Amino acid sequence: MTALRFALVVFCLCLSTSFGVAKAIPTWRELEGYSFEEYKDHFSKQYESPKEEEVRRQAFDANMVKIRAHNQDPEKTWKMGVNRFTDRLPHELRSANGYQKSLGKSRRSSGQLSLAPVDKLLASGSRLMRGGKPAMSLPYEVDWRQNGVVTAVKNQGQCGSCWAFAATAALESQLAIATGELYVLSVQEFVSCTPNERKCGGTGGCSGSIPQLAYEHAQSAGLMEEWAYSYVSFHGNDNFTADCPRLQAADAVTVGEVVGHYDLPTNDQEALLETVAFEGPVAISVDATEWHFYEEGVFDGCNQVNPDLNHAVVLVGYGSDPKHGDYWLVRNSWSPSWGERGYIRLRRETTPRCGIDVTPEHGTACEGDPKEQKVCGTCGILFDNSIPIVRRSGASKDSVLKRASTE
Repeated sequence: MTALRFALVVFCLCLSTSFGVAKAIPTWRELEGYSFEEYKDHFSKQYESPKEEEVRRQAFDANMVKIRAHNQDPEKTWKMGVNRFTDRLPHELRSANGYQKSLGKSRRSSGQLSLAPVDKLLASGSRLMRGGKPAMSLPYEVDWRQNGVVTAVKNQGQCGSCWAFAATAALESQLAIATGELYVLSVQEFVSCTPNERKCGGTGGCSGSIPQLAYEHAQSAGLMEEWAYSYVSFHGNDNFTADCPRLQAADAVTVGEVVGHYDLPTNDQEALLETVAFEGPVAISVDATEWHFYEEGVFDGCNQVNPDLNHAVVLVGYGSDPKHGDYWLVRNSWSPSWGERGYIRLRRETTPRCGIDVTPEHGTACEGDPKEQKVCGTCGILFDNSIPIVRRSGASKDSVLKRASTE
């Protein structure tokens, strides 16, 4: 027995020596003197040519100046750090988004995303329709991760598919709440198979869309698991064909079904609080322009005068920081190594600030879109939010109402 133990110890030591120790990424406290060479090593960065490496070096240096200056400001309630974006140029950072506000605006203003077909289903009693519990009954804090209905944070890569990741995460949680089973659903199903026929603000896929289109697709075509149709658009490539009907018919999730979705009232903080508290995680749209170097803390760095909604993420709760006050707890799709293990906390104000989104659509907006839009909350968090309605397969429509009334 002693010899066996010795052999196991030697084997484990050999494995440790062979594979090495994972490189610890430095925190914001450890960036003094941090070099580009160390950054390349920590993030396994390789470049195609010396010319590209020099471009990356210059971008890294410029971003490090910004990061260090920010962290030295005692008034800031969040810290910046290094991550996979630190060697990126400003125009490249925008590719990490993908929410198409022109499409969201046009469908909202036309009523195309109104409650049908869930209006009749929910009209008789769901909190979604009757305004929920009064604000005084709200829990002090909410974190749906603690309920076992939230999957691990994913990484959209260089594809503008945030809308699909946000929709998938919301669907995973609602499916778990309805059935008691937590599935890891396919993002690629939505990237490859969700139509965007009006082509407002994009053509879908890596060119951007909105979560509501993914919900509509899931309602008609069903849901697939990640293993059945894995994510292949990480590098921004969606120029491939997929036999979507065949795949969906062969590997559809059968425990639950999507029966519709609900769009929350625009710029209504109480509605968002009640929905995330009593119904589950909510897909939200935000201005993530200044998010890329976030590491920790309560973020309050967006342009609140003219916010530019450009990213779709998921609200999984809210709480209060003893030093920096109330916050929204938001799940991103930039990998678990970004931010607070893939999450960001946004400042939650008692009286939300509002701004005007005046960003031109560069010819991609739909005809009849409003030229300006009032957007409220930190980073515009209150403007365009939605939640899918999922029920257990075989359950009656009334079961959705019963679940909402007994939670």
